[in-house]
Amino acid sequence: MHFKLILVFVDDNKTDIVLKAAREVGATGVTIINNARGEGLKQKKTFLGLNLETQRDVVLFLVEEHLSRKIIEEISRAGRFDEEPGSGIALKIDVEDAIGVLHQAQEITQTIEEEL
Repeated sequence: MHFKLILVFVDDNKTDIVLKAAREVGATGVTIINNARGEGLKQKKTFLGLNLETQRDVVLFLVEEHLSRKIIEEISRAGRFDEEPGSGIALKIDVEDAIGVLHQAQEITQTIEEEL
């Protein structure tokens, strides 16, 4: 079984929406890193020297490669990444090896067989 790592950088108010969307199309687990900061093309506004930026979360999904494209597209749609600049980005990376996911293999295999 081959895996992809989907990394999602999203405003914290959209994290739950992204999680729900990913699970609905086959993601079986997630790791969330809270309170990340980031900056896009435009610098964030300040008020008396204090940053007025929203908090971001880093959301990591380890998913089976055949499901990865559908999952990343659904994450983008649910988070409105292309419609709302600065709301988030998602990317996927090849995973050479993964340990600790054996307990999910049966469910993943069944889902893939249904998809193919």
